[in-house]
Amino acid sequence: MVTKTRAGAVLAALIAVFALATPAAATPPGIPSEATARAELGGLAVRADGSMTGYSRDKFPHWVIISGACDTRETVLKRDGSGVGTNSSCQATSGSWYSPYDGATWSAASDVDIDHVVPLAAAWRSGASGWTTTKRQQFANDLSHPQLIAVTDNVNQSKGDKGPESWKPPASGYWCTYAKMWTRVKYTYGLSVNSSEKSALLGMLDRC
Repeated sequence: MVTKTRAGAVLAALIAVFALATPAAATPPGIPSEATARAELGGLAVRADGSMTGYSRDKFPHWVIISGACDTRETVLKRDGSGVGTNSSCQATSGSWYSPYDGATWSAASDVDIDHVVPLAAAWRSGASGWTTTKRQQFANDLSHPQLIAVTDNVNQSKGDKGPESWKPPASGYWCTYAKMWTRVKYTYGLSVNSSEKSALLGMLDRC
């Protein structure tokens, strides 16, 4: 007969093994439910993308100081990583990062990018061209909504400034979450979507 104590120990051991085998995925704040995301997507203006005239990443001041010596990038690395150690300049010197976009795990911060879920250029052509610099800075450093996430660097680079009609995370199991994040950010900031983008988002939400 297995005692309750022994049974509890076995269960604890199994949980520990499962936790080690299943890396925690980065989870930005404010990801809505599927139903809420669908409602928010339905509330977005649908129109063709605007011009890129005048666009520059410099018009979205990013990686500003958040606390002490820690800027936005370093803050997200600590939030999304496991066992992250930093030096006196707040640079990550150890830890691991699981990228839900592709299912890869990295042990060097140099292999990780902080993705703007809605790219700065995509925001520009869907309404941000008319914002103040202050609002663009808020958007580029937003830690309160699902706009920033630590992912594999070359995956982020392959995304570039593409919308979901042109690029989706390689891990299709993450499409639902990605669509919910994208939609929440556009809804929060009153940005528009083009018709192909909306169709792609609806298709991704169908996977939820």
